[in-house]
Amino acid sequence: MRLDELFTVHVNIGKSIELHNSVDESVVMITFTGNVTGKYFDGLVLDGGVDTQIIREQGNYHTLSARYMLQGTDYTGHTCQIYIENNGNMDNTLKTALFRTAPKMVTNSKALSFLNSDTLVSEGYPTATGVDIKIYRKLL
Repeated sequence: MRLDELFTVHVNIGKSIELHNSVDESVVMITFTGNVTGKYFDGLVLDGGVDTQIIREQGNYHTLSARYMLQGTDYTGHTCQIYIENNGNMDNTLKTALFRTAPKMVTNSKALSFLNSDTLVSEGYPTATGVDIKIYRKLL
C-alpha cells in the first residue's frame, strides 16, 4: 500500500474532563488547539476541538474520537476550511505511533476536494506539548 502524506496536525493539549468508573469504562474529553503544516495545507486548529476517549478499566480497550475544524491555506494559495472527524484505537502493537485512525474530512477547498472522498489514515506521535497527527491518503 502506498501512502501520500498530506499534512501534520500539531496538537496542543488543553483542558480535560474525566468520568471515572472503577467497574467498567471511563471517559476522558480533551480539548485542544494547534497548527497544521504540510505540502497540501497550512493553517490553524480552531477553538472547539475535542478528543473523546473511552477506556476500559482493564486497559485492553481504548478508543479515540476527535472532532475539529482547521482554517488556513491550501497548496494553491486559497483560503479554506477542513472539518475532521478522526476515529480509531490506541494500538500497543505499533512501534513508534501511539494510535492509528481513519479520518473523515469535509472541505470547501476545490483543490483539496479529494479529501471529501479518498480513503485516509492517520497516526499519532507524542510531542512535548501534545501529539502530532500525520495524515495520509491511500494511493492506488
